Amino acid sequence: MDALLIQSLCIAALKTGTPLLIIALGELICEKTGVLNLGQEGMMLMGAMAGFAGAYFSGSLLVGILVAMLAGMLMALLFGVLTLTLSTNQVATGLALTIFGTGLSAFLGGSLVGSTIVGFKAMPIPLLSDIPFIGPLLFNHDLLVYLSFVLVVGAWWVLHKTRAGLIIRAVGENPHSANALGIEVIKVRYIVTLIGGALAGLAGAYMSLAYTPMWMENMTAGRGWIALALVVFASWRIGYLVLGAYLFGFTSIMHLMMQGVGVDISPNLLAMTPYVATVVVMVLLSSNELRQKLATPMSLGKPFDPKRH
Repeated sequence: MDALLIQSLCIAALKTGTPLLIIALGELICEKTGVLNLGQEGMMLMGAMAGFAGAYFSGSLLVGILVAMLAGMLMALLFGVLTLTLSTNQVATGLALTIFGTGLSAFLGGSLVGSTIVGFKAMPIPLLSDIPFIGPLLFNHDLLVYLSFVLVVGAWWVLHKTRAGLIIRAVGENPHSANALGIEVIKVRYIVTLIGGALAGLAGAYMSLAYTPMWMENMTAGRGWIALALVVFASWRIGYLVLGAYLFGFTSIMHLMMQGVGVDISPNLLAMTPYVATVVVMVLLSSNELRQKLATPMSLGKPFDPKRH
C-alpha cells in the first residue's frame, strides 16, 4: 500500500473509533467509582436520536450536542436512582436500560427515520494541517473529533493529577474506607454516572451529527457493548483505551476495504470482523486472571448503603 492509502485508512480508523472512544471514556470513569453501567448502548442511541432531533428542528448542531448530552444524562440519572438510591442490581438495571433506550429511541425518532441534515465538517487547523502525513491525520477533523482529544487528556489529568481523581479511585477501590474519611460515596457515584451519561449522549451525537448525519434505528450498531469490552481490554487505563478504540475503528475500515478490493468472502462475514476481534481479545485477556483482578476496581458492581456502614 502506498503512503496515501495508509493515511486514508488511518484517518478513517480515527473517525470510526471516535464515538467508541468517547463512550468508553465515560464508562471507564464510571467503573473507576465502582459503578457498572451496562446501559451504554441505550444511552448512546438516545443521544443519537435526541441530538439529531435537536439539530433538525433547531437548525443548530450545537443545540443538537447539548440535547444529546442531556438525553444521556437523563438516562444515566434513571440508572442512578435505581441502582444508587434504590440499590437495585447494577447488571440487571443496565440491561433493562439498554432495552428501554433502544425501544424509546425508535419510538420517539420514528418520524425522523431517513431524514438528513448538514453535519459537522472538517475544520483544518492552519499550518498544522499542512504537515506531511501527520497534518491531515490529526489536524483536519470536525469539532467532535478535536473534542475527543481534549476529553482524553482532561480525563487522564483529572484521574491521575487531581484530588477529584483520588476521590474517584478511592470510592471505587474501598467505598467503606472512603465513607469513613468523610467522602460522600453516593454523591460521587451520582456525579460520575451523570458524566458518563453525558459522554454516552455525546458519542451518540457524533454518530448522527458527524459520522453519518442522519437518524436510523439502532444506528450505533452495538458500539455501546463494544465500549464495555474495551474498558476491560484497556485494564481501566486511558492510554490503552485510546489504542483499543482506534484499533476497533481500523478493523471496521479494513473489512470495508476488503469488500472494495473484491475479496471473495461474504460481506456479512467481513462485517463480523471487528466483533470477532473483540471476542478474541476478551478471551486472551481472560486467560490472565491475576492481571484482571489487579486491574479491576475492587467495588465494581457492588452496591453501597451508607446507612449500613
